Amino acid sequence: MASERERLVATAVFLASLITQSEGIIGGREAAPHSRPYMASIQAPEGQNLKHECGGFVVAQQWVMTAAHCLPTGPNGRRVVLGVHSLSEPEDTKQTFDIVEHHNHPHFSPSNYENDIALIKLDRPFNVSEAVQAVAFLRAGGTNPGTGAEVDTAGWGSLDNLGSRPDKLKEVAVEVFSSARCKRGDYFGRKFTDNMICAHKVCSDPCDQPHKKEDSCDGDSGGPLLYNHVVVGITSNGGKKCGQLKKPGIYTIVSHYTEWIHSIMGLQPTAAPGQRPSG
Repeated sequence: MASERERLVATAVFLASLITQSEGIIGGREAAPHSRPYMASIQAPEGQNLKHECGGFVVAQQWVMTAAHCLPTGPNGRRVVLGVHSLSEPEDTKQTFDIVEHHNHPHFSPSNYENDIALIKLDRPFNVSEAVQAVAFLRAGGTNPGTGAEVDTAGWGSLDNLGSRPDKLKEVAVEVFSSARCKRGDYFGRKFTDNMICAHKVCSDPCDQPHKKEDSCDGDSGGPLLYNHVVVGITSNGGKKCGQLKKPGIYTIVSHYTEWIHSIMGLQPTAAPGQRPSG
């Protein structure tokens, strides 16, 4: 019979899994240090330290975009770290911020991750450097990548389904998968909506594990999906296990939320698609 301590541990693990059904990188490679200066690490308090919990990306001075499910009940002491390559090593490039505003999309649905987008306002402007810069994101009227297009994503998420986490930023190139297939019952069914992109890549030689799928996994939610160096999606969710052939990673289509993004950030709605925001 399980001891009381074992039952408590099992309960804690189950509750954590409900909160952190997020995405990360399986396959891929370590990114060149600070080659993606827009990347953000959203970190939660753990004792006297901070622990990486979700990704995000800088879209304007003081503004970081991420997934709504990363902060379901608000910041709760979380901080945002920019200029990160190694989570554990001291780096002169790192800048750490408190969160002064947090905006989850008002129609975010935890049941299927519909409208999984959020904006975070930092407590002060960041110092622009080689390691910290904003990235362009696609606006309404822009063209999203079609089936088969190569896109890429990055993060500090799990390397496997056992939860092994990298210390340094990883990146992976994946391919946009057919939305029609992702809507099929043997894929995601009704969970998959027109506000989502699904993407993965089936490895073949010379991959380390031929015919295994490169994918996002636990810990990278909120990170960017890029097409031609412009953010088109936000890493949202996928299957209960990463790398499943019929459970590609799901990403929120950023351009579908242009009006909401502009209203929160106070930007003019006439900005050209893909233009880097100036606010």
